[in-house]
Amino acid sequence: MSDAPSLPQPAEPRPQDFASSPARYFAATRPAFLTITLVGCLIGLATAHRAGTALDPLTATLTVLLAVLVHAGANVVNDVCDADNGSDAANRSRLYPFTGGSRMIQNVVLARREAARLGYALLLAVVPAGLWLAWQTGIGLLAIGAAGLLVAWAYSAPPLRLMSRGLGESAIVAGWLLVVVGADYVQRGHFALLPVIAGLSFAMLVGALLYINQFPDHSADAAAGKRTLVVRLGIENARWGYLLLVLAAYGWLVLQVGRGALPQAAAAAAFTIVLSLPAGRALLAHADEPAALRPAIRQTVLAAHVHGLVLAAAIAFGRAGEWFAR
Repeated sequence: MSDAPSLPQPAEPRPQDFASSPARYFAATRPAFLTITLVGCLIGLATAHRAGTALDPLTATLTVLLAVLVHAGANVVNDVCDADNGSDAANRSRLYPFTGGSRMIQNVVLARREAARLGYALLLAVVPAGLWLAWQTGIGLLAIGAAGLLVAWAYSAPPLRLMSRGLGESAIVAGWLLVVVGADYVQRGHFALLPVIAGLSFAMLVGALLYINQFPDHSADAAAGKRTLVVRLGIENARWGYLLLVLAAYGWLVLQVGRGALPQAAAAAAFTIVLSLPAGRALLAHADEPAALRPAIRQTVLAAHVHGLVLAAAIAFGRAGEWFAR
């Protein structure tokens, strides 16, 4: 058994905690975790700025808002789908607020139908504003937006249920890479390679967050028929996947800095490996002890955020060669 100290689990939401419906709806989106999407947008805005594009405050703000709305909608839809398949209700090893869903449906704060309306309303709300943004910036944004909405829906919802097919990590990496590419596109008005190069290490670290979160949920997911990657591989084998993913992320960043595709200052983002590696070691040691993984999950959350913020700052303001500036 683990010798790690046992930390008190934050209190889950209860009906008496909310005085109004808007407060319940806001809490159901898991707002504390939406900041990762803001970070992704900042990377995209940084790549556009570094290419010499004058940033437009209105379209930049609208981009962030729409990306956050899609993320919020995906969170709620995920809760609805996990309520339908029974995995959240059966989850006794959850580490709230990181795993096991928002608990809004299970704790009768929101009815399942009410949560479903909220989730799909958030996803649909981005369509008119997204169409206006595409009209202002370029038709290519329609493809980015459609792909983003597809990933947000298909990640959890039938018939695709990507997470249950062992494709959740790939969907998350693709989704957050789309955030970076979309934020850049809105400012440039055309596609560029730089946001893909810059955003991939960040997107992989976001994927690593999803991956480590699957370990406390393993038993409930398996019982509910959710064939996540961790369920498919089994805990003993799957625990190595986290280290492979984070090392791939940092390796990609160092490679791109070394070949001059990113400024040398971007290498500073690799220092977040001091958070990722201890989290990986903890997972290797305690993959089958959910309560011991809370510090590792916190480190993974912090690594993705700090990595993205340092990367955005380095790209926006770091010195770079001629190829990078294009």
